[in-house]
Amino acid sequence: MSKNAKVAAGGVAAGLILLIWLPWWAALLIVLGVPAAAYFTLDPSQRRRLRRVSRKEIGR
Repeated sequence: MSKNAKVAAGGVAAGLILLIWLPWWAALLIVLGVPAAAYFTLDPSQRRRLRRVSRKEIGR
């Protein structure tokens, strides 16, 4: 199993656990808020690199 597949499986498991323990809107807020907060903690040069890599993968 690749690293990305492990991360995706862990994210799905965490999302299901959050949906059981929290109301759906709180779980959605956490699932969307954590990646957004991580993105905004990056330096501007790191954000540019991330956008460039994402565009290259889309254009394959």
